[in-house]
Amino acid sequence: MHSRSSRLALSLAALLAAVFLSGCDKQSADGTQMMLSPVKSPFKNTDVTGLEYAKDFTLTDHNGKQRTLADFKGKAVVVFFGYTHCPDVCPTTMAEMSAVMKDLGSQADKVQVLFITVDPERDTPELLSKYVPAFDSRFLGLSGDKASIDKVAKEFKLYYQKVPGKEPGSYTMDHTSGSYVFDPQGRIRLFVRHGQGAEPIAHDLKLLLS
Repeated sequence: MHSRSSRLALSLAALLAAVFLSGCDKQSADGTQMMLSPVKSPFKNTDVTGLEYAKDFTLTDHNGKQRTLADFKGKAVVVFFGYTHCPDVCPTTMAEMSAVMKDLGSQADKVQVLFITVDPERDTPELLSKYVPAFDSRFLGLSGDKASIDKVAKEFKLYYQKVPGKEPGSYTMDHTSGSYVFDPQGRIRLFVRHGQGAEPIAHDLKLLLS
């Protein structure tokens, strides 16, 4: 019999492939709400407590400071992978998280949103420093060289791929569109599906902070 964490890992991998994978040049598939845990969860998003990957990263924030997950211990952390040239999924996700922060009120200071670029070729620290905090001044953009991004993508089992555009030298990035949420102790707890609105996310973050 598989352990609960093994079942979670296998189920999440299938879920990501079937539902959450999307290109930034089109809306992600809507999919039916799925629950990984056999036990009824109090969360509105997918409970992935005990997941055996997505445990850490080492990247540089848009202020030039090296960051790991441990830097944010004591806060709930939302990790989203995207890129600044993304036409729809990324800006709508960031706007959604901005609305979440407003919903949380004073509890928002106990939440850290991290935007990890999958396009380090174009997303310089300067560009990230203008793009990410425009949604909320507390949000941080993280980047690194391609090898660093590849390492994080492997750790988080993230799909991303460059897609050539119609004009020479132009391209978009297909990538997994959901977000990961860690509790204040640094444990992976939730996978958040793109495009559901602020209320379910705020609800779950309030539970993690309670």
